[in-house]
Amino acid sequence: MIGLYIVLGIVGIVLLWGIGLYNTLVRTRQHVRESWSGIDTELKRRYDLIPNLVETVKGYASHEKETLDAVIQARNTAVASSGSVAQQAQDENALIGTLRQLFALSEAYPDLKANQNFVELQRELTVTEDRIQAARRFYNANVRDLNTKVEVFPSNILASMFNIGPEDFFEVEDAAVREAPSVSFS
Repeated sequence: MIGLYIVLGIVGIVLLWGIGLYNTLVRTRQHVRESWSGIDTELKRRYDLIPNLVETVKGYASHEKETLDAVIQARNTAVASSGSVAQQAQDENALIGTLRQLFALSEAYPDLKANQNFVELQRELTVTEDRIQAARRFYNANVRDLNTKVEVFPSNILASMFNIGPEDFFEVEDAAVREAPSVSFS
């Protein structure tokens, strides 16, 4: 009879441990999803700023149509991106590259650089880029925690049983893209 109690006690402890581990995995996965929503919010804020910025530039540099069209196309692609985190990151990299071209235009147009609306939009975009960076760091930290729990023993067994897999990091590929767009108020 004592042997049965010992076996039931061990089974109970293992069951409670498994439930606790499963709840930890689910909680960590929810943190990843929540932190992605922070990135998504900031990306939408950036997407809303870009058309205003392009319209401001159009008034001063209307013959730079190719660059302006590239920015709008990259923005539309990034807005429509609904694939994996890696696909979203790739679309964001393209958008950041075209924004750099747009800001480079301001160097050739002193009147544009002096335009208060343009300066304010640049400032807002820079603030948004900083917020995206912070949200991305938070997201990647949560992804790191989840991926560690999914890959280490013994939680990897439980994770595979319940189809909880690793998530992708939200990374920029090019070192030049890692910098926020340059803003000059001079």
